[in-house]
Amino acid sequence: MSNHLIESFADGVATLTMNRPSARNAMSGEMMAAMTEALPRLAADRNVRCVVLTGAGGAFCAGGDVKGFASEAGSGDPAASGKPSGFDLEGRAHGLRSGMELSRILHEMPKPTLAAIPGPAAGAGFSLALACDLRIALDTAKFTTAFSKIGLSGDYGGSFFLPYLVGQAKARELYFTGKVISGTQAMEIGLVNEVAGAQEFDSAVAKMATELASLPTVAVGYMKKNLNAAYGGSLSDTFDREAMHMIRCFMTDDHKGAAVAFVEKRAPEFNGR
Repeated sequence: MSNHLIESFADGVATLTMNRPSARNAMSGEMMAAMTEALPRLAADRNVRCVVLTGAGGAFCAGGDVKGFASEAGSGDPAASGKPSGFDLEGRAHGLRSGMELSRILHEMPKPTLAAIPGPAAGAGFSLALACDLRIALDTAKFTTAFSKIGLSGDYGGSFFLPYLVGQAKARELYFTGKVISGTQAMEIGLVNEVAGAQEFDSAVAKMATELASLPTVAVGYMKKNLNAAYGGSLSDTFDREAMHMIRCFMTDDHKGAAVAFVEKRAPEFNGR
């Protein structure tokens, strides 16, 4: 198991803790590889009756590594510069699409998944939380799609999950504006199932996970199949579309400038290019 992902197990509950607290648990290749190995294994393990996904150091997951995006934007690489010569759009989209399988596994595994959100959940980290069956958050946790702030369109299935939770109009508002909402506000719009204060958060997470682990796992697995089948459209098609659009956005001047602005702690300027 990677140092970027901590795995623990007790009383039927497997907990995966994203562990890059200095970067608010932003995704790394090492973290994603560890999750790619762990989730299918936990899904197949009959001793595991519930999977909890959380983050260390008071954050859930800040999503992609924006500093890495900024570095790439200034590297002169064809993929970063937007130059078509030698740039494999389909290949990069395929690579991103492969990573999105993490959301699919969380969404489809035949046992309940719970996102325990102690702090910021942004971008792809926000999408991972949405992919779980249930969400419990600290009342002061911060949620944001974030993608529009750096000129990107979104990935990891957020555009599939979010409208079903909060409706199309609110989903579009959250995607377009990238506005930040608190755990309490997220509860009010149906984004999370429960919120708790700082003193009660850990015990509330444990209580909910224990309750989920006590359920008839086989029946819950079929319930998930039934409920997932009721979604309109295909999650796989959504992933394909998100991956292609996300990689195209990486090529834009808007994204490259915004990634650098993020690192320099200044507001981005978007020009539609």
